[in-house]
Amino acid sequence: MTIPTIPRTIRIHPNDNVAVVVNDGGLPVGTALPGGPTLVHAVPQGHKVALTELPAGTEVRRYNVVIGHTAVDVPAGGWVNEQRLVMPGARSLDNLPAPQPPADLPPLAGHTFQGYRNTDGSVGTRNLLAVTTTVQCVAGVLEFAVERIKKELLPEYPNVDGVVGLTHSYGCGVAIDAPDAIIPIRTVRNLVSNPNFGGEVMVLSLGCEKLQPERLLPPGSILISDERQGPDVVCLQDDKHVGFMSMIDSILTQAKTHLERLNARQRETCPVSDLVVGVQCGGSDAFSGVTANPAVGFATDLLVRAGATVMFSENTEVRDAVDQLTRRAATPEVAAAIVRELGWYDAYLARGQADRSANTTPGNKKGGLSNIVEKAMGSIVKSGNGPIHGVIAPGEKVTQKGLIFAATPASDFICGTLQLAAGMNLHVFTTGRGTPYGLAECPVIKVATRNDLARRWHDLMDINAGRIASGEATIDDLGWELFHHMLAVASGEKTWAEKWGLHNDLVLFNPAPVT
Repeated sequence: MTIPTIPRTIRIHPNDNVAVVVNDGGLPVGTALPGGPTLVHAVPQGHKVALTELPAGTEVRRYNVVIGHTAVDVPAGGWVNEQRLVMPGARSLDNLPAPQPPADLPPLAGHTFQGYRNTDGSVGTRNLLAVTTTVQCVAGVLEFAVERIKKELLPEYPNVDGVVGLTHSYGCGVAIDAPDAIIPIRTVRNLVSNPNFGGEVMVLSLGCEKLQPERLLPPGSILISDERQGPDVVCLQDDKHVGFMSMIDSILTQAKTHLERLNARQRETCPVSDLVVGVQCGGSDAFSGVTANPAVGFATDLLVRAGATVMFSENTEVRDAVDQLTRRAATPEVAAAIVRELGWYDAYLARGQADRSANTTPGNKKGGLSNIVEKAMGSIVKSGNGPIHGVIAPGEKVTQKGLIFAATPASDFICGTLQLAAGMNLHVFTTGRGTPYGLAECPVIKVATRNDLARRWHDLMDINAGRIASGEATIDDLGWELFHHMLAVASGEKTWAEKWGLHNDLVLFNPAPVT
């Protein structure tokens, strides 16, 4: 492989004593860095090189944050990786900075998208029929029915984008009255009312499960399109069902009513303030915090300026930046809520004899992230630069505009599910190592952190933020590009995941006991 004549590295802050190698394939021993040392180790792409001599015990700084201390002497030009770095302990949740929020960003006007207005005032970016379930036992029946609906009914309703089965692993065999059981229950309940489902509520029940339909959807818990009718419930154990096909016929009969109403809907011009965007990263690398996540952060600021709601999440990937979060909190109440949620999650991890260091993956480390502290500093920049206006607990629905911390686990699938339950109608997902992640319930825009990934996965990645590292574009350029692409996707343009029909299962967060 040909090594470029000019080695490229990125140093985030003047106080940093390491820089990240940009060149595809990394840099070999003996490479002289412009204005820096000569490499004494071969350093892979995305990995850190010591800019000065770092004796054992020296603070290693990236993003002007101490991401660890050297475990051994590292010479100038040496490779700094997880074996040569001792991770610092988690910051205490006591005596954190008081809120000193930045000023609200100036309003941004003149941008709209074409969406589906719902009776509750929310707006969908897709027009989907969703069928929810009360228990995993019925998942196979629903999968069969959904395939029949797609083949036999959907062609008759061209304005309906698709049908999705909201299957999950909950509903029975669980301690349903345990205090933490409220998290999976409200998650399933709030999934039903996602804006992309148009207020049409269909429920498939077995009949003997603990999570009965009336417990899942008590009267008044959600606003549906036909308040007089109430949610349609098909119970498989109903005496009227004789044979498997009678169950399927019941589901298809009820589906027709909902499809007719959905098919009558038309897109209309909507302000950007009707968007509820969830931002997330997965398969992260050292470029995540250099290219894709800063571009997402810039777009986040644009969305908030336009009045939209943006949720950032992933507890373990913001935990080491808690001091930044409390400082950015719009009010003392928001700061206290941040501390409450992260403290609850610390205790949850401790019950499992784990801590935030369990987050990082082999792929993260191969991509240059030495530990969760470094990963968190790159993750938090997806939230932009504005004040944090609110906090929601897992499974809760967002009810305000602005920048919101949705306190979720960092698992891609659990985080995505919880952001859907919160009301997300558009998803932005950054990746450095690469993932085909998608959601059937919501369009997912995937942003590559590196040119090489964007080149190889050209029909899976929607935006290439690697151009920032190669000097072909600025963070602002990519932020505006992403912003306009989000409006196009919200108006109906398909993402690569949608074109291929790629989607992951919904995964609930259930911290309560299983019986």
